Amino acid sequence: MDDLRNGILKLKKEKKALILAHNYQLPEVQDIADFVGDSLGLSMMASRTEAEVIVFCGVFFMAETAKILSPRKVVLIPEKEAGCPMADMITAPQLKDLKNLHPQATVLCYVNTPAAVKAECDYCCTSANAAKVVQEGLKDVSEIIFVPDQHLAGYVSSQTGREFITWPGYCPVHADIRKEEILVLKKYHPRAEVLVHPECRDEVIALADRVLSTEGMCRYVKDSPSLEFIIGTEIGILYRLRKENPAKSFYPVGGAVCVNMKKINLEKVLWSLESMEYQVELPDSIMEKARRSIERMLRFV
Repeated sequence: MDDLRNGILKLKKEKKALILAHNYQLPEVQDIADFVGDSLGLSMMASRTEAEVIVFCGVFFMAETAKILSPRKVVLIPEKEAGCPMADMITAPQLKDLKNLHPQATVLCYVNTPAAVKAECDYCCTSANAAKVVQEGLKDVSEIIFVPDQHLAGYVSSQTGREFITWPGYCPVHADIRKEEILVLKKYHPRAEVLVHPECRDEVIALADRVLSTEGMCRYVKDSPSLEFIIGTEIGILYRLRKENPAKSFYPVGGAVCVNMKKINLEKVLWSLESMEYQVELPDSIMEKARRSIERMLRFV
């Protein structure tokens, strides 16, 4: 393990690379990263870095976002098969058809979408800033298409009072988190605060003390006087929560595992830097259109 880490650090310095890792990545990948965060934080870091190479340890749409914001940089994803089932639930032709049905609508897409879908959108958002984008960026818009996550759309609707034209997409991992599991954990840990992700189902969100993005969970736990937390999101975040808050206890809801987020390991990070693969490449026309919606997202931080 030490040899792998040393090899990665050596190549990272030689190639002027920056390693970004999502909160759901394996512990050893989080430890080797220069920055660990959620989609919004990683998007911001990708847009600001002076590095010549970005190694993105996450799923493919995230690496695409980094490439869109840094088109002159080399963006690597160590595992090209690390996809996102939710992002695959909508395509650009499907969104075009939906837009044709609602020609006056403004299109808001979740960052969990392919670049070609973002290119068909007016605004992008993350789970952390979706409500703010709607309240501030789209306050004067009468009709909004919100794709692809129906559960995030429902939560944002409850927070903003706005109705959306939605798409039947969802995150399989978060949609599989059940209220019965939370009720059992609350019985055994009555003092624990319940934190859940807004990609969860309505009945799960209804049991939460706080509904937060992964980065929002990390910030909240650090500042909260509570010592126990029930966590309703992918279990990869538990490593960071425990590492940053060793005196606090965390109880995951079920076994919420994103298989795609676990496909990247230290061997693949090292190989990626050695071979400079897999490089993310996108047509200029797609990047130019998608960049507009992503940059609009970054205004609402």
